[in-house]
Amino acid sequence: MERITPRTLSGFMELLPAKQAKMEKMMAVLRETYGLFGFSALDTPVIEDAKILLAKGGGETEKQIYRFQKGDSDLALRFDLTVPLAKYVALHYNELAFPFRRYQIGKVYRGERAQRGRFREFYQADIDIIGDGKLDILNEAEIPAIIYRVFRGFGLNRFQIRVNNRKILNGFYAMLDLSEKSGDIMRTVDKLDKIGAEKVAKILIDDCGLTASDADEILKFIAIRGTNAEVLTALEGYAGRNELFDLGLAELKAVTANLSAFGVPEENFAVDLTIARGLDYYTGTVYETTLLDHPEIGSVCSGGRYDNLAGYYTDKALPGVGISIGLTRLFYVLDEQGLLNDALPCAPCDALVLPMTENIAAAISLAEALRNGGVRVQLYGEQKKFKQKMSYADKIGVPYAVLLGEDEIAEGVCSVKDMTTGQQVKLPASEAADYILKSLQNNCGPLILEK
Repeated sequence: MERITPRTLSGFMELLPAKQAKMEKMMAVLRETYGLFGFSALDTPVIEDAKILLAKGGGETEKQIYRFQKGDSDLALRFDLTVPLAKYVALHYNELAFPFRRYQIGKVYRGERAQRGRFREFYQADIDIIGDGKLDILNEAEIPAIIYRVFRGFGLNRFQIRVNNRKILNGFYAMLDLSEKSGDIMRTVDKLDKIGAEKVAKILIDDCGLTASDADEILKFIAIRGTNAEVLTALEGYAGRNELFDLGLAELKAVTANLSAFGVPEENFAVDLTIARGLDYYTGTVYETTLLDHPEIGSVCSGGRYDNLAGYYTDKALPGVGISIGLTRLFYVLDEQGLLNDALPCAPCDALVLPMTENIAAAISLAEALRNGGVRVQLYGEQKKFKQKMSYADKIGVPYAVLLGEDEIAEGVCSVKDMTTGQQVKLPASEAADYILKSLQNNCGPLILEK
């Protein structure tokens, strides 16, 4: 039989157990935080009818989609979680309560060129709030509070949620008689952090057809800086000249005014007029989140308000607001930057029970007693030498090895060995569980370390 060399396809992440455990911890933080805000878990199919997925697609989306035939069916792998959500809400409209709040953590697929930190298969972690006809501005203020809780839950403090409003931008471009070019302008401005003001100005003039004075006026506008109050005051200077601009400014004020009530400190939140988001379906508040000490990573969480989520599937108005975290990419760059806490326990169990006698009935009972006490336990059943058993305990990184030999059975105790310090104590099974759990609580640390 010919041997096949095992390999993982380019653009697909495959983690060893310790790193997979850290990924699972990140997902646990996300699920717990989203649950705190009353979001329901949702899981849509990975494979959809290609017509459903491509309704809002075309262009680059159609080039990147994984599409295939099965019999007479034209199928495709989902390329994001938003389009399947739109289909889901349109399909189940009569069965859902609105506003509908859902979160989803799932894999998506894009057939783009695999690069460092960019993947063809990756996890997205999304939340969306969908309204029926209307959706109050309070929801747009709540989103940054959720982002704040997520990143604090990861163990981070030095991050910034940057917020803008597309109505302000569209209204401003209307003041300059540039409404027809506003989409091209915003997509260009969205590249400011990557290519700089000089190159943005050149694209605005050469590719978008703007005059040099209009390009200068745009760059001057988006360069407004200061505290949130100072930026809002500066924007007041443009008020009264365009109705859409004034509406966007009122919405931005409402979002910022509610953030302190949601417990978001000003140092983690900034009004930033450069934030436009490249996608055309955003209509109101837009968000991008960056790590202050690692701007090279770019946005680690983005999203915004949209007013026509499911227009391709229903005639009902279903406005929404949501965010997406590219979880696989975030995990990759955090690991590459050495920001994942290597000291965090990532073993598959808290304790490894090692029977030291041929009759393992007592060891089985001990393992069950520890599990009943809340300890995650693996029972080692291989007939190997003691040194090999301890080598296995070291390799899986288990915090505690629990030894049970003839002497322990006779005394009605077990020997609990701390695999980090080497300290060993003898305890009854009922006390061993409490001892292990309390020790583990003292060893907990943040998932991500700031450097």
